[in-house]
Amino acid sequence: MESVDRGLMDAAAGRAGSGRNALICERDLVLLWFEKVSYLVEVIPGRKVGIHCGKPLAVDEWLGKEFGTKIICEHAEGYLLKPTVEDLMMKASRESGIIYPKDAAFLMMKAGIGPGSKVLEIGTGSGSLTTALASAVRPHGCVWTFDRRLDLPQNAHKNVTRAGLGPYVVFSQRVSGEPLPEEGFDAVILDIPTPWEEVAVVKKALKGSGRLVSLNPTFNQIERMAEALRREGFLLVESLELLEREILAREGKTRPVQRMVSHTEFLVFAVKPA
Repeated sequence: MESVDRGLMDAAAGRAGSGRNALICERDLVLLWFEKVSYLVEVIPGRKVGIHCGKPLAVDEWLGKEFGTKIICEHAEGYLLKPTVEDLMMKASRESGIIYPKDAAFLMMKAGIGPGSKVLEIGTGSGSLTTALASAVRPHGCVWTFDRRLDLPQNAHKNVTRAGLGPYVVFSQRVSGEPLPEEGFDAVILDIPTPWEEVAVVKKALKGSGRLVSLNPTFNQIERMAEALRREGFLLVESLELLEREILAREGKTRPVQRMVSHTEFLVFAVKPA
């Protein structure tokens, strides 16, 4: 397995929303925001970005401008914004479903994931959650992410690297039930169809009082997972679902939007006893 290079980690700490640079520099990520459309753009000299409201824009003209600057296009006005972790997740290149920010943020709080945490992720997918985890554990933590497929993690690696978070992630391939090469994890996240098959293995990899989170879309899956956790002696087994509804806040006519982010995943939580 690869080791995490602390020097590279510190060098990358300034990217992906750290807030250190107020001016747009080469290789920065910029959220080109319009009223109803936005684009995540890497600032590479010579690049032109196609937009929905006019001629392609030359990103060279953004260099040295302050984040938040307004730009005038042929048929609209836009803004050059610093992307957040939510933007990096939602704009990730997808070859599989992603974990939504509403679920990612809550599970990281429940699992106690923060700077310096050592996190195990089984089920890399498109790397959306990997990106959020890596952002949370820096500058001295690490995410070890495993997937049974060799093709999907290549896309995830691209998404994580583009976000400037590559030094905080170790990518590996692994089949279900195979022993893990590392132990002493603070938290483990399972995003696979049959997480109950991994309970005994990840139990050995977790520290005492380590937190486990499993994400699945159906009642049958979380029911089976909860029972498997109880059989293995896990504590505080609980499950929940988060719904997100946007509100149109406008003077005299505030109301909920007609469409909402409702069911995405059920989340199962548990704690390993010492």
